[in-house]
Amino acid sequence: MLDVSIEFKLFLYVIIVLSAVFHEYAHAFTAYYLGDPTAKNMGRLTLNPIAHMDPIGTVLLPLFLLFFVGGFIGYAKPVPYNPHNLKDQKYGSLKVGLAGPVSNFLIALVASFIIRFFSIGGFFAIALPWLVYINIFLGLFNLIPIPPLDGSKIVSAFFPTYGSRNAIGGTLIAIFLAIMFLPYISQFVYAIFTGGQSIPMPF
Repeated sequence: MLDVSIEFKLFLYVIIVLSAVFHEYAHAFTAYYLGDPTAKNMGRLTLNPIAHMDPIGTVLLPLFLLFFVGGFIGYAKPVPYNPHNLKDQKYGSLKVGLAGPVSNFLIALVASFIIRFFSIGGFFAIALPWLVYINIFLGLFNLIPIPPLDGSKIVSAFFPTYGSRNAIGGTLIAIFLAIMFLPYISQFVYAIFTGGQSIPMPF
């Protein structure tokens, strides 16, 4: 990432946190819609950031990467759910797992629509493109099929023992893959979403 101002890094951090919160809310809402009240009973069916913040994934990791590495990755506290309560026993866990990344892609698509078809300027001319890019990045990151990310839960819907693998080691591998490859993939998807537009220079 370019050498940018502290203000812009804090701006990116706010987007990361809010996007991660919406991601976890989507998990909680989908689980509740499918019949499991676990997340709701634990106060996680909310858009209140405090309910979803993880000390490492929402605070330490994204701030460290933004200020000392020049990149970003973030995640919120995983939403608990009981798959046995889901109405759809066959694909319920798959739907809950997909809900988070899909919510990020929906945010990116809505913002992309505004970028492509409306005249925007000033702050929003920079804010919306970065909102698109970050949500694409977070959606793709969570689709990496390595525990404990959502991608592993999706794979587990077809191979039940897959998600039982080492989560700590998986997180480190996923972060490495995200840093090395996801920026390029995310930029490619961004260009598709926005009709070939480039990401504006940060302030």
